[in-house]
Amino acid sequence: MKFVRQSLALLHLGLSGVAARPSSALTILIGVTCAVGALVSMLAMGAGARRQEMGAVRADHVILGKTGERPGQSDISKDESAVILGLPGIRRGDAGEPIVVFESMTFIEGRKRGTGTRIYFPVVGVTSTVTQYLPELRFTGGRMFHPGLHELIVSNPCAHQFTGFDLGDTRLIHGVAWTIEGRFDQGQAQECVVYGDVDSIMSAFKRNTYTSVAVMLQSAADFDAFRDAVAANPALHLEAMHESALVEDEFKQLNAILFFVAYFVGSIMALGATLGAVNSLYAIVDSRRRELATVRAIGFGPGPIVVSVMVESLLLALPGALLGSGLAWTLFNGLAASPLGYSIQLAVTPSLAATGVAWALGMGMLGGLLPALRAARVPVTTALRAI
Repeated sequence: MKFVRQSLALLHLGLSGVAARPSSALTILIGVTCAVGALVSMLAMGAGARRQEMGAVRADHVILGKTGERPGQSDISKDESAVILGLPGIRRGDAGEPIVVFESMTFIEGRKRGTGTRIYFPVVGVTSTVTQYLPELRFTGGRMFHPGLHELIVSNPCAHQFTGFDLGDTRLIHGVAWTIEGRFDQGQAQECVVYGDVDSIMSAFKRNTYTSVAVMLQSAADFDAFRDAVAANPALHLEAMHESALVEDEFKQLNAILFFVAYFVGSIMALGATLGAVNSLYAIVDSRRRELATVRAIGFGPGPIVVSVMVESLLLALPGALLGSGLAWTLFNGLAASPLGYSIQLAVTPSLAATGVAWALGMGMLGGLLPALRAARVPVTTALRAI
């Protein structure tokens, strides 16, 4: 109990003198604010990318691709497609048709509005069942493409970020003019995606196989039975995987790069802020040498002195953590960015803010440790000589 009382008394004494040392306190505050703001804003790229990637993912969605190959790069014949439609566990639409989307994907070039920067994004040929497979798809203008025609529908992020995607615009794809006939939102997903009729896309590129097949199951619990049916059918050389697993695998490299960059930059900023905190706290300890020696002389132990200086460091870092997280949310949440050619919206989430606070407290601990030990070693003779 004596230890706690001494620690609290010393902490109160130290905090009451902060106003007399504004420059040292501001150095810690500004350094921590910048470090946390940089870390959280950089991590917001990874969080935004993941939110965008997983925005339309559902547990009852399954993707089929060739065994040993990545879906989207497979060659699935039309003979196999007929077999797929008869597999068990597939949900059926209002007209009784299986909700299966056959896909063929290619990439086209877009130019960002204002800057003209070139970005490549997918054009996905799909069957008309895509609107049942993606019930969150809502048209905000125009209409669905007609099968067999050179027509496209685009997500609103495409139209907002890139030129040439307004209703009625035409795009050249493999030398053929395609007309933008519809614009849509797709739930929380904010990626730029373009859909067209799969048979028209395949004809334009002289293809006769699909690159992947998307299936909606009756329920997520039917996945194991569906996967086993695919594996047991000798006419199919395909494997089934959860849509979420596929999406995570596709973006694993991008996410790893984004998080590495975030923590690399954040670590450099944190190192600078920690060194600044160490110097400031050393200055505070030096300015209080007589005071600390005096409390040692009247019976205060070194342990409470260490604890009080460490807690003071943490309390000085905490406002910077909150301010840095708040600034990152205000300035960067929802901001569009295009790292590595991908168009994403930054997302500053509560978990990222908590990470920033933990990061700041870690800086406070490291920054306060050495000055706290130095404070505990202030000799009693310093006070006696002053007297």
